[in-house]
Amino acid sequence: MFDLKTRLKKTRDGFVSPLRRVFQRKTRLSVEDQEAVEELLIGSDMGVDACERIMDALREHGEVLDYQSFLRKEFLDLLAETGGEPQSDLPAPRAVIITGVNGVGKTTSIAKLANYYKKQGKNMILAAGDTFRAAAQDQLSLWAERLGVEMIGHKQGGDPAAVAFDACMAAKSRGADYVIIDTAGRLHTRVNLMEELKKISRVCEKVLGAEAVDAYLTLDATLGQNSLHQAKEFTRSLDTRGIILTKLDSTAKGGIVIAIRQSLGLPVSFIGAGEGLDDFSPFSPSEFVDALLS
Repeated sequence: MFDLKTRLKKTRDGFVSPLRRVFQRKTRLSVEDQEAVEELLIGSDMGVDACERIMDALREHGEVLDYQSFLRKEFLDLLAETGGEPQSDLPAPRAVIITGVNGVGKTTSIAKLANYYKKQGKNMILAAGDTFRAAAQDQLSLWAERLGVEMIGHKQGGDPAAVAFDACMAAKSRGADYVIIDTAGRLHTRVNLMEELKKISRVCEKVLGAEAVDAYLTLDATLGQNSLHQAKEFTRSLDTRGIILTKLDSTAKGGIVIAIRQSLGLPVSFIGAGEGLDDFSPFSPSEFVDALLS
């Protein structure tokens, strides 16, 4: 795994360091200090409900002799230490449907996920299900060539569900472990495009079985609370296993990780924190919080 502590520098500088300075003034915070803490928590994009839970715990404690231990416990409680990575004993091949709007790093995340599975000795097929955007298939094809994996695609404007069907059938016949399916970077208000996602999922379930289909929503950490509005629409339309959170190294507001868990009830399953293929890993709440507070 990459050095998460180094990648979270912007969040520590913009969020944790100011918190540390407030807590280090004294063990019992004044009203003004409590207001400063609350403002920093809200500013981190973790959301009002999570902020209120931490402030209630802070007032209940009265004195905070070890602010790091206090914050670690509160953050982990809010993240509710759960894993979102697929289990290794589930049936193969598995279809992994990757959704998200344009610009969040969806196609790059597909390449990083494929690279992650490949390093585990898994075989996979990439499916170019974004038949709407002209360059989408070309972009995915370049990644497939670089990774040395097969890609299946149709002509622009074709049926994405047909691409998914062909890729799933190919995976069955060739003994692949995963089919990773790209989808159009759609506006979440477009009902017809949400229906398209459901159709892709149904096709994958028909070929591989309902238990062999996972969907992950890609969100951009730098967009903060705006990401949650997108996420609610997507997860309302498609059963979603977890979140792929990109650009975590580029945000000073790491609270979005907590907001996702609290608002959506979904785990952050994978994180991207850099441009390289290896700048990607399963998300561990404890590793994240320790890197944030260290």
